[in-house]
Amino acid sequence: MASYGKDPRCIAMAEALVPLLRRACPQGAGEYGGYTQVNLDDEEAVGLGGVELIRAAMRKAAKQLGWKVTTIGWTGTRNGTMVGVQDTREVPEEYRAVVDEAMNDKLHAALHKVWGEPAPAPVKRGSVALMTQEFRAAVAQSGT
Repeated sequence: MASYGKDPRCIAMAEALVPLLRRACPQGAGEYGGYTQVNLDDEEAVGLGGVELIRAAMRKAAKQLGWKVTTIGWTGTRNGTMVGVQDTREVPEEYRAVVDEAMNDKLHAALHKVWGEPAPAPVKRGSVALMTQEFRAAVAQSGT
């Protein structure tokens, strides 16, 4: 696997993603418990350098925030290319309730989407649709 850490596209994308990842953390959680997932068209992902470059940029941005990370990256899913990064650090006790509540809210929203009304899910903070929009805007602004 190629190393993208010094690729100028990766560096520029990572710098643009730091604020996005910071906002992905639950409010009041001390920048713990963040997770970002974007769903891109396969062609769009290739145009940005491919899934591995995008994953590397997300990983690099997350590490700038002190996250211990896990990443995903798949092409050709029914949602196109999916790329995500998650903070896997142990959450300190003073932030545990906030992070747990945010996780429960996401789980509840996912269950509602699966079993709830057939209407499209609202675009709101923490939704994959909003994270994807913010990702596209950040990447476009970075010039990558």
